[in-house]
Amino acid sequence: MDDRPASVETRTAPPPAAPVRRGLGLSWKLLILTVIFAMVSAVLIYVPRIANYRMTWLSDRLAMADTAAVVLAAPDQADIPREIQDELLRAIGATAIAIRSGSVSRLIAAVEMPPAVDATVDLRAMAPTEDVVEAFRTLFTPRERMLRVVGNSYTGAEIELVIGDAPLRTAMLRYSAGVLWLWAALSLLLSLVLFVAVNRMFVRPIRRLSQNMVNFSADPEDPRRVIVPSGRRDELGVAEEHLAGMQRDLQSTLAEQRHLADLGLAVSKINHDLRNMLASAQLFSDRLGGLPDPTVQRFAPKLIAALDRAIAFTQSTLAYGRAREAPPARRLIRLDRLVDEVADSLGLTGHAAIAFENAVPEGLEVDADPDQLYRILNNLGRNAVQALDGGVENPALVRRLTIGARREPGQVVIHVEDTGPGVPDRARAHLFQAFQGGTRPGGTGLGLAIAAELARAHGGSIALVDRAGPGARFEVTLPDRRRSESRNGG
Repeated sequence: MDDRPASVETRTAPPPAAPVRRGLGLSWKLLILTVIFAMVSAVLIYVPRIANYRMTWLSDRLAMADTAAVVLAAPDQADIPREIQDELLRAIGATAIAIRSGSVSRLIAAVEMPPAVDATVDLRAMAPTEDVVEAFRTLFTPRERMLRVVGNSYTGAEIELVIGDAPLRTAMLRYSAGVLWLWAALSLLLSLVLFVAVNRMFVRPIRRLSQNMVNFSADPEDPRRVIVPSGRRDELGVAEEHLAGMQRDLQSTLAEQRHLADLGLAVSKINHDLRNMLASAQLFSDRLGGLPDPTVQRFAPKLIAALDRAIAFTQSTLAYGRAREAPPARRLIRLDRLVDEVADSLGLTGHAAIAFENAVPEGLEVDADPDQLYRILNNLGRNAVQALDGGVENPALVRRLTIGARREPGQVVIHVEDTGPGVPDRARAHLFQAFQGGTRPGGTGLGLAIAAELARAHGGSIALVDRAGPGARFEVTLPDRRRSESRNGG
């Protein structure tokens, strides 16, 4: 057999490398998105405005032609001289002006050879989509087109104007250039303001969170790397507070794991030497068992059984480096006799200050692993004895430990209760967790944690039961095996 102590090897993982940033950061992405949104919004604003500008320009020309036509088309006016027609057409920029009243149409002014009309614009009808299309057609058609503009006159008649779109295109380009410069200046200003505001409000706090995560992951045990919440009242402030809490919890967990690793190494060394000492004690107990003294014959089997349990437990600890419980080897047990054995091991038989009561019904059988059930009751009983022994030395205090049981359909409920000071409230939250559920100063809580683990291995449970009166009452519930499990060897 290898006598070398089992050791607990702890390896420190190398700190994670800082992630390599691939691509643009949040600030640049935000700036690009801001510019794109500004451009899209400008286009959405520009499109209806340029179409409206075209219609307004044509309406102004039609209004000028209508004003001149009202004067020139008076009944007392003779035919308009050629020079006046040409001057009127040059002022308006048109090639022909006509007024229609009912079915009668009168040409007010026209060039000598009117050109063919390419498109008709009816200012009396609303057609937004068509107006937008025609506006961009005017902008991007290289040759001059002749437009027939139709509208209502001040006199109620219909007025028509034939005009080339070259001056209109020039005016629209000039208007677009002005809008472009204005949009560029406003977009730049708004983009910078929005970028600075969003970067300060969101990007920088998020970058602070991510950088803290990277720094903390490099050395999570350094308390200086825990993020300090900025005190914000929004979602980012909540994220900072929760991140700080998780980092502190992680540091506490790492410290506990390191403590457990060191403790495991120490236990392995102690168990190695203790096993050798127990082996020597077993040899002496075997010799004592051969003596004819009645008292020796009475206590020697119990001493040998206790030494066998201790040796088996230390051997399992050395084999695995920690106390890994084997699956329960369940048998039918006389519970009242097992409780008597627990009382003897705790020194309660004839105890000067603590009264012990075995309240298990005679002959009650429980389906459990005898060694593991012994350890459950021994741990619970030892905690109760320590609670009863502590405190004020007053002979009037009632110090009593009772172990009883009752059978229910398919299970047995065992209770261990005492008249001690009870379980403090601070220990209830982590009562069955190792190193956290200690009920007395200096306690580790291992006894309750081991008892709970062994009870769960049987498919049962252990709980602290609140009741009226002093002391504490623990109940262990152990279900019977199903028949299929019994046939398979449990």
